[in-house]
Amino acid sequence: MKRIEKFIQKYHMLTCGDKVIAGVSGGADSVCLFLMLLEVREKIGFDLIAVHVHHGLRGEAADQDQRFVEALCEQHRIPLEIFRVNLESIAKKRKQSLEEAGRMVRREAFESVCKKYGGNKIALAHHQNDNAETLLWNLSRGTGLDGLGGIRPVNGKFIRPLLCMNRKEIEEYLAKRKQSYCIDETNAGTDYTRNKLRHLVLPILEEQVNSAAVRHMNETMEQIWELQEYMQEQVEAAYQECVQEHFEKACWIQIQQKSFETFPELIKKMVIRKGMEQVGGKKRDLSHKHVDVMMELMNKQVGRTLDLPYEMHAKRNYEGIRLEKQRTYSSGEEKKAEIMQECMSELNIPGETILADRNLKLRCKILEKPKNLSIKDIPQKIYTKWFDYGIIKSSLYIRTRQAGDTIVIDEKGHQKKLKNWFVDEKIPKEVRDSQLLLAENNEILWVLGHRMSQAYQVKQSTKWILQIEVETYKSDGGKENGRNNS
Repeated sequence: MKRIEKFIQKYHMLTCGDKVIAGVSGGADSVCLFLMLLEVREKIGFDLIAVHVHHGLRGEAADQDQRFVEALCEQHRIPLEIFRVNLESIAKKRKQSLEEAGRMVRREAFESVCKKYGGNKIALAHHQNDNAETLLWNLSRGTGLDGLGGIRPVNGKFIRPLLCMNRKEIEEYLAKRKQSYCIDETNAGTDYTRNKLRHLVLPILEEQVNSAAVRHMNETMEQIWELQEYMQEQVEAAYQECVQEHFEKACWIQIQQKSFETFPELIKKMVIRKGMEQVGGKKRDLSHKHVDVMMELMNKQVGRTLDLPYEMHAKRNYEGIRLEKQRTYSSGEEKKAEIMQECMSELNIPGETILADRNLKLRCKILEKPKNLSIKDIPQKIYTKWFDYGIIKSSLYIRTRQAGDTIVIDEKGHQKKLKNWFVDEKIPKEVRDSQLLLAENNEILWVLGHRMSQAYQVKQSTKWILQIEVETYKSDGGKENGRNNS
C-alpha cells in the first residue's frame, strides 16, 4: 500500500473531492484495485462508483461473476452500475475481434457512468505484467515511441494505480487479506494474442532469462514516459507548423512539404504518425511500415497515391501530401452532397459570396457530369465557367497575381508565365495588378473575364464539374446584366 500511495502521488492520480469510476470484473486484478481504492479513499477523501460489464459470453460463469461483484459492492456500500451486452453481436456488427470490441464496450460503459455521476477519474486495474505484455506485443508488430512506453499511468481521466505492482504481488496481497475473487477460465487458454504472451513468452523470460524481467521492462518504460513528454512537445510544435487539418465537413489533412522538410527525420516520422492517427481515428494497426511508405511518398512525383489502414488514402500533390479518410455512400445524392460540402470548404469562399471591394458576386456549384455530354453543352459565357473538379488537388483562391503564376495555354499542357500572357494578350499594365484570378497555388485556372486554363477544362474522363458564375453589381446595388467591367 505504501508503494501504491507513493505511485499515486508521483503521477497526481487522486485528489480530495474526486469522483472515481472503477471497473470491477471480479477477477484478482480488479478486486485488488477495488480494495486498494477503499483504503486510499480513507486518507484522500473521494467518491467511488463501481462498474461491471457482463459480456454475455460465458453463460452461468459470467452470471456468477456478476453476483460476486454485487455482493462485494454491497458489503462495502459502494454504488454499482451493471451493463449486460451481447459482445459477439457487437463485435460482428462493428467488424472487430472480441478482444477489441470488449475493450471498446467497457470504455463506453465507464464513460457513460462517468457522465451520469459527474465523475472525473476512471480507474483501471492494469498492472506490470499487463504492461510487459503490451510492450512485447507492440515490439512484435512494429511500433513507435508511444508503443515503447506501453500503458501510461495517467491518460486523461484514466488512471492505473496498480502499474507499480506485478501479478504475483496482487495475488499475495489478496491471499493475506483472505479475499476471494473470480477466475475466468478463458484467460488460461492461448487462443488470444495476449494470452500467448502471458502464458508462453513472459514465463520463459522470467524463468530462463531474468526473474525480474517484468520489473525491468516497466522501469525502462517509466524512463520512456519522460522521453515521450519531451518528444510530444517537439512533435506538436512541428505538427502545428507543417500540417493543416480539415475535420469539420471532411476528414483530411495536408502535410506541407516545404516546412515538413525543415525538421529532423525522427520528428518528420512522428508528425506523419500523428497525422495518420488523427485522420484514421485509431492507431492500433499503424506501424513503422506505414510511416516509411508515407515518407517515400513525399519524395515521389505528383499524383502518386497510397492506401493505408482505416480506409485512409494518401496522395502526393504539389504542396506535399494530402491524407484523407475515404467513406462509402448509400446513394449518388449522398455522394453529391458530400462532395459539394468538401468543395465549398476547399474553395475558401462560400457557395455564394459578395466581393464588396470589386462589386462581384460568385456562385459556386458542384454538378455531376451529364451522360453523353457534348462540347455544345458546356457554357460558353464569359462569366460562367465549368472546371474539372477531379483535377483540383488543393484549395482555390480568388486573388490578384503573384510571382511564379502560370497558365496552361493548350491541350498539350504547355505553360506560359502569367506575366508573358498579359503581354501577349495586350492587357494594360495599369490593370494587371488588379486583375482577379482563380488560382490553385501558382496555377491559374481562370483569368476572370478572359480565358481559363486548358488543364482544368471538362473532358470525357471528368466525373464532377465545378461551375462558377460571376455577376457584377453597381455601387448602388443594381445588377449590371452579368457584365464585368473591372
